[in-house]
Parts: sequence; structure tokens; C-alpha cells
Amino acid sequence: MQKILGLSLIGVVAIGALVYATGTFAAQQNYGPNYSLDRHEKMLRAFENNDYTAWKAQMGDRGPARVVTKENFPRFTEMHKLMLEGKTAEANVIRAELGLDQRGGQGRGMMNRQRGQNRGVNFMDANGDGICDQMQ
Repeated sequence: MQKILGLSLIGVVAIGALVYATGTFAAQQNYGPNYSLDRHEKMLRAFENNDYTAWKAQMGDRGPARVVTKENFPRFTEMHKLMLEGKTAEANVIRAELGLDQRGGQGRGMMNRQRGQNRGVNFMDANGDGICDQMQ
């Protein structure tokens, strides 16, 4: 009887550990490997206070931090606010103005390779005439 209870307890602990690990993995998949609640709160405060130094301390040299400077951070903050309000068209105007692509970073996948159909060619409509610049 004790043997059965002991094995049952080990089974419950193993299942609990699996559920915990799966939840942790899922959180990283949804928010990214650098996500933590503390970092998220610091980023929100940086945006609320328009504090480039605090934002840069959290970002380092990753993603948009390669393009966003102290001078253009207020526009980046405005873009962030518009995105949270669901005003993606307005936010994308600022994103283009800042030189950020549509993913907010460098648009590269694993091992620094380009993703999708845009490999090796930049399909862009910089002048807004509706025709890809590569076709002109």
C-alpha cells in the first residue's frame, strides 16, 4: 500500500513539473525569451515617462534599439502609444519615418537569415505610388 502511495505521489509530482515547464515554455513563446514581468513594467514606465535611458538599459543593442536614438525616442513612444490604441496605420507611418520595418526589428529569423519571400530583394514602395520600387 505504501509503495502504491509513493508511486502515485511521484506521478503527481512529475505531472506537476511537466505542467509547470509547459506553462513556462508557452509564456516564452508568447512573449519572447527576454520577457519578465519586471522588465515589462520597466519598459512601460520608460514609455510613460518618455525615458530613453531606462528604455535603452532594457533593450541593449537589440531590435529597434539599433535605430531609435535619444532624439527620436519621443516619436517611438508616440508610435508605441498608437499601437496600444489599435491605430496601426498611424503607428506604421511613424515606424517608416524611424526606419523600422514592419516587425519592429531587423526582420531576420534564426541564424540572422531573412524570412519569407523577401529573401535577397527588398520589396518596398517607398514613394507610395502602389508600385514596388524594384519594378521601376
